[in-house]
Amino acid sequence: MQVAQNPGLTGTLAEYATSTSVDALPGPIRELGKLIILDEFASARFGAGRPAGRLAARFVVSQAARAEARVLGTRYRSSAELSALANGTAGHADEIDGAHVVGGHPGATLVHAAAAVAQLRHRGGAELINAVVLGYDVGTRLIDACGGTFRLKDEFHLHADFLHAVGAAVACGRLIGLEPRRMANALALATFRANGLCALFREDNHVSKAFCNGQYASAGVGAALMAEAGLEGVADVIGERHGLLDAWGVEDGRERVVRGLGTEFGVNGANFKFLRAGYPIHAAVEAAMELVAAHGITPDAIRSVLVGMPGNAMRVVDGRTMHNICLQDMLGAALVRGGLSLTASPFPEIQTDPVFTRLRERITLRVDPGLERDQPDGRGAVVTIDLADGTTVDRRVDHPRGHSLRGRPTWPELGAKWREALSGVDTDSWISAAAALEQLDDVGTFAERFAESRH
Repeated sequence: MQVAQNPGLTGTLAEYATSTSVDALPGPIRELGKLIILDEFASARFGAGRPAGRLAARFVVSQAARAEARVLGTRYRSSAELSALANGTAGHADEIDGAHVVGGHPGATLVHAAAAVAQLRHRGGAELINAVVLGYDVGTRLIDACGGTFRLKDEFHLHADFLHAVGAAVACGRLIGLEPRRMANALALATFRANGLCALFREDNHVSKAFCNGQYASAGVGAALMAEAGLEGVADVIGERHGLLDAWGVEDGRERVVRGLGTEFGVNGANFKFLRAGYPIHAAVEAAMELVAAHGITPDAIRSVLVGMPGNAMRVVDGRTMHNICLQDMLGAALVRGGLSLTASPFPEIQTDPVFTRLRERITLRVDPGLERDQPDGRGAVVTIDLADGTTVDRRVDHPRGHSLRGRPTWPELGAKWREALSGVDTDSWISAAAALEQLDDVGTFAERFAESRH
């Protein structure tokens, strides 16, 4: 990629962003972008019926605003900024949306920010694909340049997803058609509007955690629109003294921001979920259910369960008060129910089941030395089950189903996921429309497929 002389890091990203187009994307990247867009739209439609999604929609609908973009899962429209708020929140309302190898949930922020602006400006599906791919490039690079999710959390107490607001601003700016200097302004303006202290993870429910993604989506939309209106920011908010990298960057952060730009795409690290649970839980549940199937294990036959994980992943899901990011809760439920359903949560009803109570108390987590060595920031798990007859069985899963290092899902696999999760909904029409997204003249017609008249 050719870069103008001394534009600063922000200028380099801004110039790159304004030069991108869907035609320049490799075919597999375009296809992956469409899979992500479908999954995130469907996640928001699903999450619109969950507490965080309902609360966000209720708030947005109560505000006086222009009807610019669909609030997914409802019959309402609101401003692009408020719709992004509601849809980003709904998208992450129940841990069914995609994740990423750098950590976090970029899709819930990036897709819904870009989709809101695409509806506002009547952009086509090809432009949306390009914007989403671009947003992933910027957001994931910034997190990597700051040392990753766990460094931002452990050293600075920051929820790394706030940097996806900057990626969202770039995606929205590309859809609006910002020139490079105003695109740089949008990046700077986004940093004023997004943050998140990791104390939010200690909440009892899954409202603030979801709301953050909505806030970051809204911040990206607002920053791009403000930049278009002429509001300014420092020219190099990433590389400037007291800028983003000065605050949080690692030693080689400057190189990480631009390394492989235009050839190495952030969407390649996108992970898809096939369980409604925090991503570090998936490999453990998969390994346990494989053992149950292979050995005919019943709940009464289990004496104890030991789950080995990388230390960073273990800290995310060990003994949490939010059921769907608590490994003990979700694995215990899976062992009792024979798996986890996409249609209904086992909580709180299962908490009165004495079989669940007994099993949950017998699940122990520890750092697995092999996984800690091989993938310290990974999502693998080793599950060892001790049985009442004195035998022990174990299974290691390095990468759960849907993980980018295991292989992206196919259209039929995503179709099966959403047919199970949203029975009675014409998900097949979603699949066909998403697969042909490049041919769509106006993203608004795609968004209308995810409306719901009963709200």
